[in-house]
Amino acid sequence: MSPFNDGECYFPGKVARIYVNEGDLVQKGQLLAELDTRALDLQLKQAEAALAVAEANRADAQRNFERMKRLIAEKAVSEQQYEKIKLAYDAAEAQWKQAQASLNLVRHNLEVSKMKAPFSGVVASRNADVGDVINPMMGGFSPNSGVLTLIDYSKVKIKIEVSQSDIVRIKKKQRAFVRIDTYPQRQFAGEVAIVNQTADPLSKKFRVEVWASNPELLLKPNTFCQVIIEVNTHPEAIVVPQEAVVEDKYVFVIENGVAHRREVQLGLQNTEKVEILSGLQPGELVVVEGTLGLADGAKVKIEGERP
Repeated sequence: MSPFNDGECYFPGKVARIYVNEGDLVQKGQLLAELDTRALDLQLKQAEAALAVAEANRADAQRNFERMKRLIAEKAVSEQQYEKIKLAYDAAEAQWKQAQASLNLVRHNLEVSKMKAPFSGVVASRNADVGDVINPMMGGFSPNSGVLTLIDYSKVKIKIEVSQSDIVRIKKKQRAFVRIDTYPQRQFAGEVAIVNQTADPLSKKFRVEVWASNPELLLKPNTFCQVIIEVNTHPEAIVVPQEAVVEDKYVFVIENGVAHRREVQLGLQNTEKVEILSGLQPGELVVVEGTLGLADGAKVKIEGERP
């Protein structure tokens, strides 16, 4: 199983504060950590000052250009003089836009230095401490090692492999049920989301992905589970436990305290139950335990039955 969403809280800089620990539940937009912004604060002042100068230069160049447009219309100045002033205005306009972009970049960096949860989830790992410098170019951290790792597993993705004979019966949107050893009596509802039609070159099996809802967070990422996909529904089917079927060929039917070997044809099945297509009638009793070594015609006693 894997979380439906995961991500790193990453931005180069020195870690100033961390507000959460591993295992904490967080909400989208919640402040998780902050970087040291002293250098960025200085850059902000410089960018604001540069923009003020650029705005003044642009305003001055614009006034000159507007005056020159009137003069050229009156043919009071040469074309060369006009082009010179126009180029000066264009340059001032470009410098003003560049100063705006520089200021916006610093403001953006200040904003992302306050690391907020991009989605609601759980802190899976805390990868840094206060004082650590997050800078992959200097070594020590890779771009994928952020300050924190978040996962959202209120919905999980389960990847399974199925055989060629089974893949033809599996389709998107089919219902699925997930079980785990921790809660053997519970089933978690899901559905088939992805059905890969290309087999793995080595295993020759097909990858299928099931998405299951996990509102109580009982299904844990990176653990094993059992998946049952409902490929067909046979409400009138005769179903027996897997333990009742011997060698995939026959069952023992109990009649008047005697076990009779009966050949059967199997249908749909999972790890617990198997559908009987023929060879067994509704209501007939079958041996579930003790089939190993049981002979046709042997006397048997139903558990709980009085002698």
